[in-house]
Amino acid sequence: MNIDYTARRDRIAPALGLTDEILVVGAGHPLPKPEISDAMLPFIAHQEYYYLTGIADAPGGIIAFDPRTGWTSFVPEVTEMERVWEGRTQLPGELLGTFPVWLAARAGRPVVNLGAPVAGVTADEVRAAAVREAYKHARRPKEPGELVLMRECAVATAAGYAAVQPFLRPGITERRIQIELEAEYFRHGAQKTGYDSIVGTGPNAAIFHGSPSQRVAQEGEFILIDSGAELDRYVIDVTRTYVAGEPTAFQRDLYQVVLEAQMRTIERCRPGAEWKDLHFRTAVEMVGGLVTMGVMKGNPESLVEQEAHMLFFPHGLGHMLGLGVRDASGLEPGRTKDPRPCLQSLRMDLILRPGYIVTVEPGLYFIPALLNDPARREKYRDCVNWKLATKHLGLGGVRIEDNIVVTAGAPENLTAAIPKTL
Repeated sequence: MNIDYTARRDRIAPALGLTDEILVVGAGHPLPKPEISDAMLPFIAHQEYYYLTGIADAPGGIIAFDPRTGWTSFVPEVTEMERVWEGRTQLPGELLGTFPVWLAARAGRPVVNLGAPVAGVTADEVRAAAVREAYKHARRPKEPGELVLMRECAVATAAGYAAVQPFLRPGITERRIQIELEAEYFRHGAQKTGYDSIVGTGPNAAIFHGSPSQRVAQEGEFILIDSGAELDRYVIDVTRTYVAGEPTAFQRDLYQVVLEAQMRTIERCRPGAEWKDLHFRTAVEMVGGLVTMGVMKGNPESLVEQEAHMLFFPHGLGHMLGLGVRDASGLEPGRTKDPRPCLQSLRMDLILRPGYIVTVEPGLYFIPALLNDPARREKYRDCVNWKLATKHLGLGGVRIEDNIVVTAGAPENLTAAIPKTL
């Protein structure tokens, strides 16, 4: 990985607002599998530790910072058994056994613990929360080396989506699509998938976190794929929606409403833009499309003010992306969470800045759990053409998602190579 971690730590330290506090960031420890065996779940170092060290496999590792003396990395001592059975080699840094001495030499000073909890440390939780927010904000803009990795991930992801095109037909199972998609990621350098791939056909296309099943796609059904490759912990998160066979006029119209709103929103991802404003503007535009289609009734702005859009667009516009899905999402410094129910699932309330990577993923769905709810039907009885909405309850939904780099000028679409056509 082409990232200078020493320079990164030197950049991050002043942003944390530490005065005389000691900072310790824990990598965490492996977890045993939930059965009677000596096997462990795959170890994943805590994101806050990994960002500062680039060390993925250091169970128990600690990166510590003293404003007076700088950074010190403490790493586990490799045992003979680990050398024999796992082929481990000793990582550079101070051995973990010396950490208690290092800490004792700083007795009486407050300690902030980020990452995983560190044994023997009594931390100031209130101060830690503030430092964590400062840390998160400082690492939101992506460095050039991070962008290189993200572009490589995008290439592998595009290869996967290209590979599944011949299989997007009636008779294919969700599981088969997943297999072909992910295999191509690995052929193009991916180490993992960035998260569990989502593949939904027909009504399953409206299940946001649906796992691929053996369900067979029928003629004319939507096929929604939400997946992405991972490389060195950096991930791509992209969604495309297709149709098995020939789409109906209603499906084409619904798809076009989402696509046009998504493309306009991407163009608005520029420095200074308020993410919450982009979310609401996208909602208004999609509701306008539903009004034109005869699904909703009324003025689009008024319908969104009434939160009626949540019947068909119940999630947020998107989130930040990078070192994991939703990396460094959250609130602009000094802000508190907007309590409105329609923003419950909005992952971020930020001002966009150069170097931010965000997902733009509007969607429209026909979800039985929402549209069959008597309370919602009563509340929005005059806002929806309920006969038409009920007719399409098994339709599933459309989501289109790209990964956008905010620059000083026009936004860069990392996933533009993946076509967005039915």
